[in-house]
Amino acid sequence: MEQVVFIFRKEGFAMDKIVLMKKDRVATILINRPEAFNSLDYDTVKQMEDTAMKVEADQEIKVVLVKGKGKSFCTGADLKYLRSIAEDREKIARFIDQINRAFNSLESMKVPVIAVVHGHCLAGGCELLISCDLTLASSDAIIGDQHANFGLIPGAGGTQRLPRLIGVQRAKELLYTGKWLSGTEAEKYGLVLKAFPAVELDAEAEKLAAQIVEKSSLGLSHMKKLVNHGLQIDLHTAVELEVATFLHYFPSEDVREGLLAFQEKRKPKFK
Repeated sequence: MEQVVFIFRKEGFAMDKIVLMKKDRVATILINRPEAFNSLDYDTVKQMEDTAMKVEADQEIKVVLVKGKGKSFCTGADLKYLRSIAEDREKIARFIDQINRAFNSLESMKVPVIAVVHGHCLAGGCELLISCDLTLASSDAIIGDQHANFGLIPGAGGTQRLPRLIGVQRAKELLYTGKWLSGTEAEKYGLVLKAFPAVELDAEAEKLAAQIVEKSSLGLSHMKKLVNHGLQIDLHTAVELEVATFLHYFPSEDVREGLLAFQEKRKPKFK
């Protein structure tokens, strides 16, 4: 099936800084600012949130890939843009609110979201990475928080999501030193799931997406919500939530199909 590309227009501006592509049941959200190393200004993160909402409304999509066009995945906030609004606290607050709305929309999306990282993935780009469910990276990718290198601090979840993902000490190391990791090193840190040679990255991402596409979307959405919410509450309450969700989900058509497929020794066909 041919890949379909959508470039949206909304509220008077061309939504060309984010491009949405759809092939079969896999969507790709592409950051389309290669001339700026896919750095993030207000329009870019606004379009990212709008695109995520469109994906969320599409019942056919079962997996989302997040990529960057050109030589980099994402180099974080556009510092030229930040300098241009630095004296306007209202605009700064508006931008920080919008970047968090965009990243939160990916984190809370019902379907699994996979970051596919190549080239530079720094500062806000790293915060984008850790907002996704899974990350695959090229072995030679350059990944790091780096806010400390310029006297900045994270503003899009870096100090909160990073310790939850890789542990407190390693997170503080990356935050305090601003050091860069290769994709291979990031895999050892647990920052990315797996690193591959750059020429294999897209194929490996498609392979992982294909494995997930076969599963029950309803079941995966429950699991994602349980994992994300469970990290915010105590273990006893989280297990009670899992039990309640299990009992709610068990009568579903997908569960019936899964059990029948097991009995009939075939692959389930989820609706």
